Amino acid sequence: MAPGAGFAAVDGLFMDLGLSSFQLVDVERGFGFRAGGRLDMRFDRSRGRSAADLLATMDARDLAALFRRYGEEPFAGRIARTIVETRSHTPVETAEQLAALVARAVPAPKSRRTHPATRVFQALRIAVNDELAALEAGLAASLVLLRPGGRLVVLSYHSLEDRIVKRFIAAEQRGCVCPPEVPICVCGRQPNLRSLGKSRTPSTAEVAANPRSRSARLRGAERIAA
Repeated sequence: MAPGAGFAAVDGLFMDLGLSSFQLVDVERGFGFRAGGRLDMRFDRSRGRSAADLLATMDARDLAALFRRYGEEPFAGRIARTIVETRSHTPVETAEQLAALVARAVPAPKSRRTHPATRVFQALRIAVNDELAALEAGLAASLVLLRPGGRLVVLSYHSLEDRIVKRFIAAEQRGCVCPPEVPICVCGRQPNLRSLGKSRTPSTAEVAANPRSRSARLRGAERIAA
């Protein structure tokens, strides 16, 4: 996403970081345990490694790190060991298999709003598609694409995405970044964005009408003239 790709300067840029409902129910993708299917998870199946490939080749330590980093999964180590132990005699290739393994590996809570495998599926999808790097590249491109006064609005669905957006806006609305001990500014850095205020979350009524919106968070910023 850059002028070199055919984009001219724009007055508004909206990024919806959510996953398509059509992809979630596609059994050829394996994005979710409800639809099931082979664990592919690639947005573009012509390139990259599938989730099944990662589960078959990564060791327990690296799998646990992946689940912690991209899923913030508290039982990452236990889940990773269960996967490695299982694949020694049975390949883990479908969404149904993985969901069952995770459910078996983690303690059963008294009550749970989401399936115990939710964080693991999120982590694998992010890793397979390198989603966070793509988000960072898209945010950086927004500074080139937006005209002065243009608005950047981002709708994220989990804390990792929202954290990147929040930090990007905060960094780009800062001016001088010289160390405090430097008496005058020598970096010459000017702010690029102005925050549009605190993030917004869906109302109770919206969540009731659309449960998938419950984790959504909206942030916005305005491009400042260079």
